Amino acid sequence: MIISVASGKGGTGKTTIAVNLALSVQPSVYIDCDVEEPNGHILLKPTISSQKDVAKKFPKVNLNKCTFCGKCSELCEFNAIVVLKTDVMILEELCHGCGVCSYFCPEHAIEEIEKNTGVIRKGTVSSKAVTFIEGVLNIGETHGAQLIRHVRKEIIPGQINIIDAPPGTSCSMVASVKDSDFCILVTESTPFGLNDLKLAIQVVRSLGIPFGIIINKYDEKYLDLDKYCCDDKTPILLKIPFDRKIAEYYSQGTPVVFVMPQWKELFRQVFTNIKSIIQNHEIIVDERL
Repeated sequence: MIISVASGKGGTGKTTIAVNLALSVQPSVYIDCDVEEPNGHILLKPTISSQKDVAKKFPKVNLNKCTFCGKCSELCEFNAIVVLKTDVMILEELCHGCGVCSYFCPEHAIEEIEKNTGVIRKGTVSSKAVTFIEGVLNIGETHGAQLIRHVRKEIIPGQINIIDAPPGTSCSMVASVKDSDFCILVTESTPFGLNDLKLAIQVVRSLGIPFGIIINKYDEKYLDLDKYCCDDKTPILLKIPFDRKIAEYYSQGTPVVFVMPQWKELFRQVFTNIKSIIQNHEIIVDERL
């Protein structure tokens, strides 16, 4: 099973949810796809056992063969190639490494070279009940989605895979949640949280992924969020109050399920509800929520 945890904006507590869920439904696999700023390791403190580099293909033009016909520039969907009279410029920040330019070059003047873009680290949490996987994008790299696709290849079939997706609704978020069995959308009780939640819902619906909401830092006085979920028939899986103790544990790098056992049961109930939604399109209501 693949459960992705995403949010329409940063700072909602997405990693907190993903980590605590992974610790509550062991054995599980925690996969940090927030490759630009992965921070799940701060809470899980894994022992890293392996690391491998990830490279992308990048075009290199042989000017001795090039006739400057402009075919490569014409076919480049991302406008990453500029053909001048006596030179060809490759705009690395725009290049997606798709290979179209080298494939269609009539003079075979373009070859693809590999460039390291990041690393994938694997390890285990101290209890060895959680497998830890993360992708780390090199500083200055602009295309996290490609690294995310490599990270997702590490998904372990037959196990509970929890994917911590990047915030927002960009290509990186889509690459992370795509083909998930279920997506948890984490939001907060603010107008900004509601606005960005609506955008995230549009994305997961367009991908055909079943989803539910966890409201972090819940404020019972802000009723617009509850009303929207009710009107939209969007299931609320859990409401986490704006609790100082929870914030203190988080600031210390301690998952709340380690120190407040009742939360482990609540996260297990969330997992039970997710299975129910997937299998029966029903929600098991827990009065404690």
